[in-house]
Amino acid sequence: MNITQREIQPGNMVTSDNQSLFYRCWPAPQTAVPKVVVLFHRGHEHSGRLEHIVNELDMPDVTFYAWDARGHGESPGPRGYSPSLQRSVQDVEEFMQHVVSVSGVPMQHIVVIAQSVGAVLAASWVHDYAPQIRALVLASPAFKVKLYVPFARAGLSLLQKFKKGGFVNSYVKGKYLTHDPERIESFNNDPLISRPIAVPVLLDLYKTAERLVADASAITVPVQMLVSGADYVVHRKPQIRFYERLRSPVKELHIMPGFYHDTLGEKDRHLALDKIRDFVAERFATPFTAFDYREEDARSPSADEWRQLAGGAEPFSVESLGYRALRVGMKAVAPYSEGVKLGFTTGFDSGSTLDYVYRNTPQGRTAIGRYIDRQYLNSIGWRGIRQRKVNLQQMIVQAVQHLQQQGMPVRIADIAAGHGRYVLDAIESVEGIDSILLRDYSELNVEKGSQLIAERQLQEMAKFVQGDAFDQASLSQLEPAPTLGIVSGLYELFPENALIRASLAGLAEAIPAGGLLIYTGQPWHPQLKTIAWSLTSHRQGLPWVMRVRSQGEMDALVNDAGFEKCAQLIDEYGIFTVSLAVRKANA
Repeated sequence: MNITQREIQPGNMVTSDNQSLFYRCWPAPQTAVPKVVVLFHRGHEHSGRLEHIVNELDMPDVTFYAWDARGHGESPGPRGYSPSLQRSVQDVEEFMQHVVSVSGVPMQHIVVIAQSVGAVLAASWVHDYAPQIRALVLASPAFKVKLYVPFARAGLSLLQKFKKGGFVNSYVKGKYLTHDPERIESFNNDPLISRPIAVPVLLDLYKTAERLVADASAITVPVQMLVSGADYVVHRKPQIRFYERLRSPVKELHIMPGFYHDTLGEKDRHLALDKIRDFVAERFATPFTAFDYREEDARSPSADEWRQLAGGAEPFSVESLGYRALRVGMKAVAPYSEGVKLGFTTGFDSGSTLDYVYRNTPQGRTAIGRYIDRQYLNSIGWRGIRQRKVNLQQMIVQAVQHLQQQGMPVRIADIAAGHGRYVLDAIESVEGIDSILLRDYSELNVEKGSQLIAERQLQEMAKFVQGDAFDQASLSQLEPAPTLGIVSGLYELFPENALIRASLAGLAEAIPAGGLLIYTGQPWHPQLKTIAWSLTSHRQGLPWVMRVRSQGEMDALVNDAGFEKCAQLIDEYGIFTVSLAVRKANA
């Protein structure tokens, strides 16, 4: 077989945290119809080791890109290090946006092919950011790495509690990756291959992979999976479970008998590459079709899950007794813990509770009460809420700067502001804001928010009024007409999409073309049962039952209303997203 060697064009992209990542581009010799494939390498490796895939796939009408992940290859940073796995997933998002920018090819004409740890990053990106890509190919995704030392993961987790950071070296040798002698030799002698991996990243890899496998139904793009049949590095069972739960209308699974972990670098890799070539060519030949989310609140895994939660635990079951005991225990400590007491008084999803969580200062009767309050405030959901506030403030600043660059006035309207703390905190660092309108349905929230405005002496710029965030008519008549609309922490509380559509329609009527919308989402939550069966909402003490919306569903609702998402942030736990969308012209 004659293999044509492609020209290589090196490049660099700068991430939002100012890291310059190296990448390679292999331009298409033939460019009749723009097509792009983006490759993501395995852990410890780099883009140079993917060049053989570009050449052996032999797709002359496709331009290929591949990066060196931070801490790998020719990209900077300590070897094997990233601040977190979620930071690396954000790197994927920023790299993909960079590819769209430099290639001029929209996301709908891009296919992603990823291996091992790179496959986990790519799958997490597709799950968390819901990009409209043409297809996703995953080769031996590292959803569960085989650690041959007993209790290794538990030991590393315990170590992290006492000493943050640290690295472990990979046990993997070339002979455990492939039967190809040349690939074995190149792996063992490549100076750009790094053995270390940061312990927090390794632990994050397990947690993120468990979340992806459990919630794979949120992924709806076409997917091809190749699983190595004799993999010494990762377990097969989570890969199969992930595949089975995918909601992709087009998906196919291939087990490659006898293959070691480096599926696309095996001795007989042509068998795998032939399958990828056929799948990718078919996807490019098929017109792009977006997934239909219109009935998601009635017929979907998340709708089914919501109905199960709303139905409550089975009476007198161990599970039911356990959650009842938890509720009784929380009521017993409520007089001592200010946060727990506030939750039972105003609702655990109320604006007052969220403002208390934002302030993050344990309060209660006696030292024991304050200790209980600290544990309450440190729950994973509240940690995610506080990070959402940070992300909201960052996105508000970004949106204000964008409007100013476009020469548009900055008129902010938050339609369900709670106490409005995150908006008022965000604007402290920016100038040139024309007006701020805060609204909320709760009289208590309006009162508390008005006090915050007065405390900060912002009465001339800002005002707080009572209003219904689902009243399309009143939203369409907002005065002054906003150029930046904000809706945070609201849509997640309601399972029906009709309410969301009415709210977004009102905002779309109020915000002019080129204006912006910031909206939050909750694509996943690890404590849905605990919340539904132990805590009460602000709505007359009813159980706090949440229906998670995949990011794809949330983005589809926003898009249908006339907005187009242009940026997104997500916390390290994968719970809360903050997105920015621009009002489309003539939509």
